[in-house]
Amino acid sequence: MTRATGVGSMPGTTDGDHVEATRLVLGELPDLPHVPEVPGRGVTAAMTGRGLAVVEGLGADLQPAGWRLTDADGVDHRRARSLLAQDLDTVEELAQDYQGAFKTQVAGPWTLAATVEKPRGDKVLSDHGARRELAQALAEGVRTHLADLRRRVRGVDRWIVQVDEPALAAVVAGKVPTASGFGRHRRVDLPEASAHLEWVVSAIVDGGGEAWVHSCAPQTPWALVAGTGAHGLSADLDMLGPADLDTFAEVLESGRTAALGVVPSTTPAGGASEVRTTERVQRWLDMLGLDPDGVGEQLVVTPTCGLSGATAEWAGSAVRLSATVARNL
Repeated sequence: MTRATGVGSMPGTTDGDHVEATRLVLGELPDLPHVPEVPGRGVTAAMTGRGLAVVEGLGADLQPAGWRLTDADGVDHRRARSLLAQDLDTVEELAQDYQGAFKTQVAGPWTLAATVEKPRGDKVLSDHGARRELAQALAEGVRTHLADLRRRVRGVDRWIVQVDEPALAAVVAGKVPTASGFGRHRRVDLPEASAHLEWVVSAIVDGGGEAWVHSCAPQTPWALVAGTGAHGLSADLDMLGPADLDTFAEVLESGRTAALGVVPSTTPAGGASEVRTTERVQRWLDMLGLDPDGVGEQLVVTPTCGLSGATAEWAGSAVRLSATVARNL
């Protein structure tokens, strides 16, 4: 059976909004709920801050230019870790009776390298040693994080860890701006890009989890991602080009997972039709030469990226529509 889940982020600005988001995903996405993220609460709750909260063995602090690695944890880094623990307390409490698969999310090594600065400034991306150290610290932190999740929600028999890499396309294309904004960092060679992702994917697998990689950016190198050992690829359907069809077909044919963002993340002007959305996915599968009955639960339906920018009402509608489309398929 085709399943539905969320990408991760949800609208809101308070801790109470996170509680409501958790109730929503547990109630409306019973086949594959996820740990909600509510980045509207501030930088410590946003993707980079939450990723640094998982990283083990490295300190960080928030500077005027953004997150920066430091010798010791700064107050904002401690806040990010505290907020993550608080959110997991909420999930633990509300999911006490849950049985089945569950998904969580973490920023990937290249997205962190492109958004976090070295101690003396400029992005971690600019330094081979620094980006290797950050990726390895993330991999180690993911192992610990996954063990914590397994302890908290004991009814989960399958933890999926979605590695968010929206910056990967820019990293391998040499499009990440330098600190001055006047230049661009050198492109990262594909073997190195793959190796850093592989460290994180392997850490997830070693911890008993299932690794997915998600990106909502165009021109993401999906063939590279598929070669890292990730079990699932997650993308907005609008961002996939003709060159990506073979990769996603091979993933599904090999028994792995493809998660497609097909439900708009903000209220569409003309409304959203479950029939049209279902037919759109069916047409895409037809282009791949696959039948919905044949892919079953390997196909996952999600809203598109950016649900944190939606109204609370539309977020609920988008989650329910995703579940309906999955049932239709």
